[in-house]
Amino acid sequence: MYEYLDGTIAFIRPNYIVVDVTGIGYKVFSPTPFAYEEGQKARVFIEQIVRDTGITLYGFQSADDKELFLKLLSVSGIGPKSALAIMAAENSNSLAEAIEKGEVKYLTHFPGVGKKTASQIVLDLKGKLGDFVKKANSTVLPEVSPELNDALLALLALGYTKKEVDRITPALVKEDKTTADQYIKKGLALLLKK
Repeated sequence: MYEYLDGTIAFIRPNYIVVDVTGIGYKVFSPTPFAYEEGQKARVFIEQIVRDTGITLYGFQSADDKELFLKLLSVSGIGPKSALAIMAAENSNSLAEAIEKGEVKYLTHFPGVGKKTASQIVLDLKGKLGDFVKKANSTVLPEVSPELNDALLALLALGYTKKEVDRITPALVKEDKTTADQYIKKGLALLLKK
């Protein structure tokens, strides 16, 4: 029914966000809730799932992420919560690439995915994500300043994962900082926010 919601991020919780659209707060489960900031205006791509137990909204930062979620749902044995957990554990590009390469062992590292489920994911989706992978590989990231690049490398050296650093990079790009130290301080503040 819904394609996306344009609104303000009212609340952020560990597994969902609340999107305020003209005074109505929509609870939207997200694989990456901390990619948003409270008060931020955002477009959230939505998938509505109706079950006997209720109606649930799942939200994504891009139409491509939503498409990958739907492809995961098409796999036998994968429900919305499992698909969300898989997407939360890895960025969509790496996940799609692993499926296309048939990396069953790699897929077993995701929460709730055993060897049988990982094999089913590869069986059902291999060969169906090629366009997704090509699109991801052709995406041009905004160039970052040498200072920001140094700060990102420093955060990685401090033990933060690439996924965590990638999550906060867009916010740092928007910052009006001039030195690597300033970027590092802001980056640490963002990483400790969760």
